[in-house]
Amino acid sequence: MAAPDKRPRLPFRYLDPTFFAGQFDDPVLYVKIRPTGRGLLFDCGKLHHVAKRVLKSIDAVFVSHAHMDHFMGFEALTRSMHVTPKTVDLYGPPGITAKVEHKLLGYDWNLTEEWWGNWRIHEVDTVQRQVTLFPGPAGFVPETSEQLKQVVGLLWQNSYLKVSAALFDHKIPVLGFRIEERPGFRVDPQRIAACQLLPGRWLEELNRRWAQGLLEGDIRVDTVSGESKEVDGNKLYEDIRLRCSPPSIGYLTDVGFDEANLQQAIALFSGVDLLICECSFLAADVGQARRSCHLCSDDLNRLLERLRPGYVLPMHLSKNYLNQGARLYEELEPPAGTTLLRLPDYVSSRPLLPRELPFRFAHHRCADA
Repeated sequence: MAAPDKRPRLPFRYLDPTFFAGQFDDPVLYVKIRPTGRGLLFDCGKLHHVAKRVLKSIDAVFVSHAHMDHFMGFEALTRSMHVTPKTVDLYGPPGITAKVEHKLLGYDWNLTEEWWGNWRIHEVDTVQRQVTLFPGPAGFVPETSEQLKQVVGLLWQNSYLKVSAALFDHKIPVLGFRIEERPGFRVDPQRIAACQLLPGRWLEELNRRWAQGLLEGDIRVDTVSGESKEVDGNKLYEDIRLRCSPPSIGYLTDVGFDEANLQQAIALFSGVDLLICECSFLAADVGQARRSCHLCSDDLNRLLERLRPGYVLPMHLSKNYLNQGARLYEELEPPAGTTLLRLPDYVSSRPLLPRELPFRFAHHRCADA
């Protein structure tokens, strides 16, 4: 008999989030888009433990900030994608374009091919968004930047989801992200009954026209009286659709707990189903949290009280607490309706010691002269 599945039942239809990190690992969130098989990556610290086929599936990367534990895996990403003829978008805070350029300048690109891939860097600010292409076939020499009027807010979208962002303070600008499914076709049986309608094949027709964006025009529906009638498609769907917010994920890391950041978090993450949030320090070390612009457990408790997500995943605990990770969960007090998710200490593989390798060179002792 198979063991029961103890994984949390998250309310996502199109999104499949995987957190490739433990409490003490560098944060790495991968969100697979089920209908396409592609994915989005949020932060990229150490990536050596993430399968190459996962990295190759990435269409866009969202970097909160360029501290090493959030950005040092950029080279691993480049190595995985640069020989694939596609363009990968990377979104980051002010200054990210220059940092990408310096990273790419650290390598020789004298053996480029025409079919190599490209990086397209989006530098997100409150004034404008700068877009710069780094074409692989040209050795990643940056091309002329494009200035867009669109700033923080909606960054990326497709038919299944959208990604929005806001800037927070960590003594440098830091991006927080909200990943939200696009609204699906959902009807409310109680509203259908209240409209004196009988479910039937007309629901399939309404679903098909909704998917095609062609709700205009009449649809013939069945009524409880046994008759049928013509109803405008737009009005029909508005009358019977299920009133609910699309499922969403909030991702927040490396922010100070102050009023400005708190209000920004409430604006961006209100109503999220899953909040993935840093909690670097325990309550007793609130002074260190303030000095380093991080959250402590009391801060996260206050944030949860305001946001009340369905689930919360605390992460990025300071390595000062090695072998004490359970203390964090003891201090967190999520409000009613919020489920606390727990991480193992580590997910990434540890470094190997010489004695653990299957093949080693024998040590030869030289005879004394």
